Amino acid sequence: MTRWIGTTSLKDFTRRDFLASSALTAVLFIAALLLFPASHEAEGKGPQVTAQAPSC
Repeated sequence: MTRWIGTTSLKDFTRRDFLASSALTAVLFIAALLLFPASHEAEGKGPQVTAQAPSC
């Protein structure tokens, strides 16, 4: 059965549709968290370099 975009109502939204959309939303948020970490500790683990001012 083909559904047309914009013709479905909230009555046509089944439990299976709700579970599928919830799972896809969770996957989207997990992917965003993995791609864009919020903590500074998750950034690169390379050596930290501090610039020194030249002595005159």
